[in-house]
Amino acid sequence: MKTKTIFSCQACGYQSPKWLGRCPDCSSWNTLAEEDYAAPSTKIRERSALYKDEPVLLKDVEVKVGSRLKTNIHELDRVLGGGIVAGSVILIGGDPGVGKSTISLQVSNHLAKQGKTVLYVSGEESVAQTKLRAHRLGDEHTEGKLYIVNQTDLSFIIEYINKIKPDVVFIDSIQVLFDPGISSSAGSVSQVRECSGILTQLAKTTGTSIFIIGHVTKEGTIAGPRVLEHIVDTVLYFEGDRFSIYRILRAVKNRFGSTNEIGVFEMASCGLKEVKNPSEIFLSERPKDVTGSVVVSILEGTRPLLVEIQSLVSKSSFGYARRRAQGFDFNRLSLLIAVLEKRIGLHLEAEDIFINVAGGIKIEDPTADLAVAVAIASAFRDELILAETVVLGEVGLAGEIRSISQAALRINEAQKLGFKRCILPRNNLKGIITDKSMELLPCSTLKEALEILLSGGKS
Repeated sequence: MKTKTIFSCQACGYQSPKWLGRCPDCSSWNTLAEEDYAAPSTKIRERSALYKDEPVLLKDVEVKVGSRLKTNIHELDRVLGGGIVAGSVILIGGDPGVGKSTISLQVSNHLAKQGKTVLYVSGEESVAQTKLRAHRLGDEHTEGKLYIVNQTDLSFIIEYINKIKPDVVFIDSIQVLFDPGISSSAGSVSQVRECSGILTQLAKTTGTSIFIIGHVTKEGTIAGPRVLEHIVDTVLYFEGDRFSIYRILRAVKNRFGSTNEIGVFEMASCGLKEVKNPSEIFLSERPKDVTGSVVVSILEGTRPLLVEIQSLVSKSSFGYARRRAQGFDFNRLSLLIAVLEKRIGLHLEAEDIFINVAGGIKIEDPTADLAVAVAIASAFRDELILAETVVLGEVGLAGEIRSISQAALRINEAQKLGFKRCILPRNNLKGIITDKSMELLPCSTLKEALEILLSGGKS
């Protein structure tokens, strides 16, 4: 078969007969790489025919209720929407060392202990190395059917799946797999796209659930074409610095559940441990009697989380004020600073402003707006915030405090951890019933909230 050379974009999969500095499709620079290309052979059509399904009427399709497979790792089951759906394809991404292979091996052992047949395909580690990692996790003596193989050839992996007929398959990782029918090297756009497509087709026709581990680029996205994320059913991302002990598992795509749920884990010597009460962990090291520290109750799916927002405001010595945000949207921070300057009258144009969300969590909930604004004002004025108070509210451009969703759920979480007061939008006050231990302080404007919160006196 005659082979020719083409250039493929490593970001989107665009192909060109010559090298280009900028991809015409996704506008990315220096992403075109040289690959060998051969016309598709008849073997691909023959292989596709093996997994052919006949059309059926929608009304005749039977769906088994409660057919999700539980991993017994409750944080993971919550993110997946209640468990593993049969025939689903799940992509796990994250930085190197964040815990992708660790949680995959832990899930494999939990499923094997339930009597399920599991195949763990390790393309980057030998069988002996995988055994050593299982020994470190304390699960190498599983009595269930957990098969481990070191293989990167997709054709052999398909043979193993057809022979063993596992319930769940783990692929570690998709970037080292290659299809012999494609002449390009492993990890290229063509190989990643073709291997993922074949595995997905195999999962849908056999009912085998497949977990795929994907490497990430320097920008934090999964390496390979974006079509990879469109092929699979669920995309999970591990967040958190590998030098930190806490990991957050977030679903950015889920065809069988919500994408708002998160799972919180703690990295220990024996693997990833579930964090049952993340709010208590995030607030465990909160300093007392320090300006610029505010607690807010955010909502991640159905779970309320209490996190600490820290602010530091200092005089700029370079003539150009710096703004930095860790765990909070930078554009939203700029908007809140503008509101504080225009509506409250704070002179922040010559101040360096730093915002940090303690615990390494990233906030997308607009409920944290008021807490960030109060933290900046507290650090700038050097005034303490009213003690044992949780702050809720979205801030508008006119300085008004807008209503939030699920206010009662957030307040109940704060009440469990011993908070005595809650600043909330006035429109959310209706219908909220609490006991006398929680004092509700409704506010309509940012100015009104600052007058209540910053009455604690000078530090």
